[in-house]
Amino acid sequence: MSCCFIFSVNVVILVLLVVAFLIILQRNLLNLNDFLKHESAEAAPGALLPFEPDFAIKHKPDVIRTGVEIPVVITAAEERLGAALAAMNSVYRNSKSSIVFNIVTLNDSVDHLKTWMSKADFTGIKHKVIVFEPKILEGKILNDPQKKDEVKPLTFARYYMPMFLPSVEKAIYLDDDVIVQGDIQELFDTNLKAGHAAAFSDDCDSASSKGIVRGAGNQNNYIGFLDFKKEAIKKLGMRATTCSFNPGVIVANLTEWRIQNITSQLEQWMERNVKEDLYSKTLAESVTTPPLLIVFYKRHSSIDPMWHVRHLGATGAANRYSVQFVNAAKLLHWNGHYKPWGRLSSFSDVWDKWYIPDPLDKFHPIRKHSEDK
Repeated sequence: MSCCFIFSVNVVILVLLVVAFLIILQRNLLNLNDFLKHESAEAAPGALLPFEPDFAIKHKPDVIRTGVEIPVVITAAEERLGAALAAMNSVYRNSKSSIVFNIVTLNDSVDHLKTWMSKADFTGIKHKVIVFEPKILEGKILNDPQKKDEVKPLTFARYYMPMFLPSVEKAIYLDDDVIVQGDIQELFDTNLKAGHAAAFSDDCDSASSKGIVRGAGNQNNYIGFLDFKKEAIKKLGMRATTCSFNPGVIVANLTEWRIQNITSQLEQWMERNVKEDLYSKTLAESVTTPPLLIVFYKRHSSIDPMWHVRHLGATGAANRYSVQFVNAAKLLHWNGHYKPWGRLSSFSDVWDKWYIPDPLDKFHPIRKHSEDK
């Protein structure tokens, strides 16, 4: 009997100890939760800047950024910094997603870029400045002084995305002369077929085909970019009339890009062009598209046409596109000679909404004076 009594007492004591422990644990957890809430409220703005801890930001209320991070690669040449900032501003303001900008620039533009961004109202923006080394292009591009303005090192940055983003599986590349009007999450969600390392906009798609500049060389197909009289091109067995694509916007599967050694393939064709002059003479200014056309021939996925409405920088763009169509487009691209910060551009008012003035007063959009109208 005494043994049973002692056992019962021990059980009661044990139960009371467990209850006491749980009460203490609950109080500690509540206190910890309050502490973490307080700490996160204080530390959140700084936590959003993992790449540039010294990046000055004016912390203001911002939309709640959700979902997986979307890596966006964009180039920022000194003479076009205003373009890159306007493009990034449009991407950031029109999305609720968490975006990381990977800004590729040259060494002599870093200070100007950082100063400009520090003055811009990019609340809590994540970014990484990547310095591109032009030496990597030695032996891969023609050293022609007459074409120096056409062959810009940063135009080849898209070839090296896996190098810039070594641990990233999927990313978006944007030319600097674009404005994004939709949520870039939608573009990021573009489905790439199995085995495809990238998705591009076909130059025959319905949304932009009417804006294509047609002329010598038929610039909406392969013969407009490559010299099909050259033996190296003939051996590839590509059809000259195949619809080309525009690499100003790319959704890239970087895992597949690495597996297929896409960068090495592109470099090999660059080197062969230096020796064999393989590009079409009708498009002398296009030096980045031909290698991509070869490497991705019938091995790429397609981007929704409304996510790459092109040729706004071509002659007569205002006559090809209605204001309603431009407003409905998810992404606008001023590829062509007439850029939206220039004097003769179409739809420059759309670009102006996203432009951020240069605090160093070096970059100036050129606009028509009243007497020119």
